[in-house]
Amino acid sequence: MITSKELNELGLPNDPRLMAPAMRLINSTLGRNHAGEAEHEAMREAVRTLAAAPETMCEHDILGPLARLYMELFPAGTRFTPRATPAPWRQWAAGEAEAEAVRQMEIACTLPAAVSGALLPDAHLGYGLPIGGVLAVRDSVIPYAVGVDIACRMRLSVLDMPASRLSGSRDSLAAALERETRFGIGAEFAREERRSHAVMDEDWNVSPVTRVGKDKAWKQLGSSGCGNHFVEFGELHVDAPARIGEVDIAPGVYLALLSHSGSRGTGESVAKHYSERAMSLRPTLPEELRRLAWLDMDSADGQEYWAAMQLMGRYASANHELIHRHVMAAIGAQALTHVENHHNFAWEETHDGERVIVHRKGATPAHAGQLGVVPGSMSTPGFVVRGKGSEASICSCSHGAGRAMSRAAAFRQLRLEDMEAVLRDNGVELLSGSLDESPQAYKDIHAIMAAQRDLVDILAEFHPRLVKMAPDEPRRP
Repeated sequence: MITSKELNELGLPNDPRLMAPAMRLINSTLGRNHAGEAEHEAMREAVRTLAAAPETMCEHDILGPLARLYMELFPAGTRFTPRATPAPWRQWAAGEAEAEAVRQMEIACTLPAAVSGALLPDAHLGYGLPIGGVLAVRDSVIPYAVGVDIACRMRLSVLDMPASRLSGSRDSLAAALERETRFGIGAEFAREERRSHAVMDEDWNVSPVTRVGKDKAWKQLGSSGCGNHFVEFGELHVDAPARIGEVDIAPGVYLALLSHSGSRGTGESVAKHYSERAMSLRPTLPEELRRLAWLDMDSADGQEYWAAMQLMGRYASANHELIHRHVMAAIGAQALTHVENHHNFAWEETHDGERVIVHRKGATPAHAGQLGVVPGSMSTPGFVVRGKGSEASICSCSHGAGRAMSRAAAFRQLRLEDMEAVLRDNGVELLSGSLDESPQAYKDIHAIMAAQRDLVDILAEFHPRLVKMAPDEPRRP
């Protein structure tokens, strides 16, 4: 018997309209003829030929009907044909750009649907599309170009309390971060502690993944997870009058709350499911393009993923809203204003007069006048920025400092006492965190911001002071 997985590996797209009749036809033929290994291998070779050139198999005595169905369902075929010339792209590099990230961007721009790209100054190696990569395409969506943590985002709240509370009320601030947030793989709230938000009243049946994942999402609602996610108090330095959100903020130093998290376990499940689905539909993609497999926007799979992605975007936003709401309530504060933005998402936008799908993977939207938050590291400032609407960068800027070394390298090369010394020297207290998030593992945020002066204006600087992250998890993938 030949399995559907084997047929997919032989080159047949895992489309039920094709795979189901293929399984029936092939296995009934093999079973009827009591086929041995030689006959099985001959059938595998015939399937390889059909997948590569179905027009040559239309009169085949066994697979002819399947070849004709294949051509009807996929008139353009499924063989990968790169663009004659790669789509244009621009690079903003702070120093020497990582060669692997540049290569990933070059490869991404060979996709048939690619329109344009941008590589931002925090770029480093990712899955498929580099972190810090932006890719605009026609009529398709690429799950891995959105990222595994769909709708990972930032939120900064400017509080109605003086920054002096950081020293005068340190214990109450720390207690709020410890009690009102959750960190770590699988972190969730107990049933009696579950958070409430209107996002859980939405239609979670938009995809089978979100339908199954709804209860898990509810348990994790208002949590932050692991990796580089954090919730922290710090000082927001505003040097000149600035309109932040809907409020005019006078120069001064403000107490602020900053968070970084995404769509948690359910978002990861959505990403995994539709990435695998996209790859199974395009089995002939070259290995270097496997993780850039796309879903057509007019297909059922494409629409399903798009709806699930949008839901995960609203869910991630709800996570941040609840974190800020509960932490502020615990210390008796209110927000004067706030800024938030996704940096792992896809948007339908118009650029150069054409409607395209813009994937920003580790990239912040920076349309003209749009506000965003670009964090540094535990010991370096983050920035509230206002976009300049640069079409050259597809209206995008960096999403942070970007990693200077991989997590594995950080665990090998860095020492806990060195990280603690850097934090101490910069007036930062770490309630919990992992060595692979050490400031030394990140690029120089000041160089990153200097490299994108043409993309954003800086309105304010956020200096971390009291930081909460997931505890040390050296075995975390």
